[in-house]
Amino acid sequence: MDITIHGLDGLSASLRAAWHGAMDESPRFANPFLAPEFAMGVARHHGGTRLAVLREKGQPVGFFPYERNSFGVGRAIGLGLSDCQALVHRPGVTWDTHELLRACRLSVFEFDHLIEDQQPFGAYVTGTFASPVLDLKAGEEESYAQWLRGAYPGLAKTTLKKERRLGRDLGEIRFVHDERDPRMLRTLMRWKSAQYRRTGRMDRFARPWIVALVDDLFQVREEHFTGVLSVVYAGDRPVAAHFGPRSATVFAAWFTAYDPELSYYSPGLMMHLRMADAAGRDGVRIMDMGRGDKEYKDWLKTRELRVGEGFATRPHPVATAHRLWRRPVRGLRNTVLAHPRLREPADRLLKTVGTLRTSRRGDGRDAGSAR
Repeated sequence: MDITIHGLDGLSASLRAAWHGAMDESPRFANPFLAPEFAMGVARHHGGTRLAVLREKGQPVGFFPYERNSFGVGRAIGLGLSDCQALVHRPGVTWDTHELLRACRLSVFEFDHLIEDQQPFGAYVTGTFASPVLDLKAGEEESYAQWLRGAYPGLAKTTLKKERRLGRDLGEIRFVHDERDPRMLRTLMRWKSAQYRRTGRMDRFARPWIVALVDDLFQVREEHFTGVLSVVYAGDRPVAAHFGPRSATVFAAWFTAYDPELSYYSPGLMMHLRMADAAGRDGVRIMDMGRGDKEYKDWLKTRELRVGEGFATRPHPVATAHRLWRRPVRGLRNTVLAHPRLREPADRLLKTVGTLRTSRRGDGRDAGSAR
């Protein structure tokens, strides 16, 4: 196995085509977060990005995008933003993890949404977690909407009832699946940023490079990666919005937010149901909700995928130090998330911190989110 290292900004057309080809040969690589367009977007706005290309008989057969710092610590590309990670490869290709890390000049490689069946990384997975998905064609003759009405008739009925009431109260409901007005993208980011602060979470949109990345991906219109902005309007008023990437067959739920003044109408659920319907009619087979325990995901999912987190390492002092530092932090977080008795008090504490934070800034009523 020959491994060469490349920059991602300005990746050649031939390597992009080979990468797309590897995605097309296996449905498990169809997620848009595994596309070169996502990795190239991160590279344009975030330092330390690289691509390892695996070759057999001179032909590129595997693609491993990653981030590397000056100490040789590596992370999955877009770690903290990406909901799907993998070494994308053609069928039958395998690799030696130590050899790969040496070629990449990495002592450790951290991941948190690794797809199943990446066997060379298997020994380094420290935990696996559910990633709910919606099969938009639940059966040969059954649409997702039909499946949901059968599985949760009360939920579907209540959501539609609230949608009709919202239409009566504020104006006709209008859903734009692929909104191209950049002003609505800024509105979504403003809503989401305020929601992060209000709930005590890290505000992703306080980081200029993430704002620039989302702006960039909004412009991408390719078969394997298209940035899709969806908006629900009541009359002329935006009610809820979502931005996420899609490939030809997979749509990834990413950033969702809504107007908290309208929370009574359940705009988050309204948005997800509208998106699922529109994406299914547009040829998407799977809507990936991403890792995380949320009640609305349990309501909407048809099944679950499994994703792994962990640290692939080779013998090196930096790898040992990094693992000793990061693993307890991840373990504590996962313990809290896995136990409702711990998670609920932690959420209340974060919201209290967020309320104090936003009350000082005077922006505590800007946003809401279903995610």
